[in-house]
Amino acid sequence: MSAAIRKIVVQLEETRLEMGVSVHPPTRRALAMAVIANPCAGRYVDSLDELVAVGEELGALLGGKCVEALGIRPEQAESYGKAAIVGEGGELEHAAAILHPKLGAPLRRAVGTGAALVPSAKKVGGLGTAIDVPLGHKDAAFVRSHFDAIEARVADAPRAAEIVVAVAVTDSGRPLPRVGGLQKHEIKGEDGLR
Repeated sequence: MSAAIRKIVVQLEETRLEMGVSVHPPTRRALAMAVIANPCAGRYVDSLDELVAVGEELGALLGGKCVEALGIRPEQAESYGKAAIVGEGGELEHAAAILHPKLGAPLRRAVGTGAALVPSAKKVGGLGTAIDVPLGHKDAAFVRSHFDAIEARVADAPRAAEIVVAVAVTDSGRPLPRVGGLQKHEIKGEDGLR
């Protein structure tokens, strides 16, 4: 792997009760984060190909860790999202290089499929900075029950010359969804939207 990974953090969240109502089966969301060295920190770099390659590696690694944490087969994953926090020695474009050109394809393979765009967020921040990783259904962006987010934060990262890269995967939508719209059983899977 070309990424210099200082640490990986994996979290699993399971909601069993919402407003006194049982959530059955529980909704589950997994978050995997890698704290990596930023090879472009502290200087302007015209070509960000090195970070693009890192994104491709991390899409597979972090997506796989999420599926493993959920204890599901890849095709049972329902939604996904990605985010990055660049330390103060870097720039926002470093996050874009990791997240956008190549991270999506290996993440889609890790979750079996994925016709919809992978929702994303990025920011620059210091130690302990949090970011909300947006979530959307992996096959149909218009499924409202899966519009969600999960907070990603590593207490001792990112250091100035680091980037925190986060991937989230779920096995369900929000607990007790009831705002209408396209339902997951109505997905046609033709265009990533419906």
